[in-house]
Amino acid sequence: MIHKKSREEIKLMRMAGNIVALVHQEMARVIEPGISTLELDKIAYDIIKKNKAIPTFLGYNGFPNSICASINEQVVHGIPSKDVFLKEGDVISIDVGATFRGMVGDGAWTYPVGKIKPQVQKLLDATKEALFKGIEKMIPENKLEEVSGAIEDVALACDLGIVRQYGGHGVGQNMHEEPFLYNYRTNTDIIIKKNCAIAIEPMFNLGCDEVHTLADDWTVVTDDKMPSAHFEHTVIACEDGPLITTQIL
Repeated sequence: MIHKKSREEIKLMRMAGNIVALVHQEMARVIEPGISTLELDKIAYDIIKKNKAIPTFLGYNGFPNSICASINEQVVHGIPSKDVFLKEGDVISIDVGATFRGMVGDGAWTYPVGKIKPQVQKLLDATKEALFKGIEKMIPENKLEEVSGAIEDVALACDLGIVRQYGGHGVGQNMHEEPFLYNYRTNTDIIIKKNCAIAIEPMFNLGCDEVHTLADDWTVVTDDKMPSAHFEHTVIACEDGPLITTQIL
């Protein structure tokens, strides 16, 4: 069942999303060669707690940290570690959730570490473009398929792999709610309803579509070990247009 959000829930989701945006604002400032992914996790945790919110990911189905930190061929769900340090030329996807007074904000961004290869920068640019193309279609009474199609079109135009096992999702009182949002067309007939909230999150690969999960049961990597990118905003389909909650108020 798809839940429409009340005015109060939307207000709280905007506050939760603002906290997610504050984390990403700080990630953009501190990510550089030499920093450990566990240090990034601690920074995120401290920001979330300082703003009187709960790290949504911490303990979720046993996940041990407050952020997912996925480097290069790691697509999603990378576990922060004191032994993993960023290097010049890496890319890192930071996914973070914050729960504020019972409502969730969820957002991800892929950051370059120093200077990266031009083809990897194009991957990041295209994945970010796909996110915003999808957001443009997040309008009441549109088909959800229009969001998926807008995302897929960018991948096809740029000849990029699409991660097909993972995608966007409803969000609100829980981190994962209905509906599931594919990043490619599936002929679904779901209609976007006013005030429904979806985390739109394209994941594109520089190489093939196929991915698999490592032995830690969390970290998802590309089969061909080519880099991946992941961008995500929580978006509410409002009467006057898409409302991105995961940005600075």
